[in-house]
Amino acid sequence: MDKKNAMRAGAVAAGTTLMMLLMSSPALALIRDDGDDPGTGLSVIDTIGLYVVAPIGLFVIIAGLVMLLDKSKKQA
Repeated sequence: MDKKNAMRAGAVAAGTTLMMLLMSSPALALIRDDGDDPGTGLSVIDTIGLYVVAPIGLFVIIAGLVMLLDKSKKQA
């Protein structure tokens, strides 16, 4: 019975993924729309800072605050 359920779940997952890929339209990034006003691009340093350093920094700050403000007592 386990094998049958696994096959069914795999078929549903594969079918859903395939349908999402087939139904999605292309990005059409080369065709500009009316009212489109793109800004200047990000440099490599800006991109790394925004998408790598900032999330890691936020994680460290939140984890530090949780550890500092933890009121529970550790049992020996």
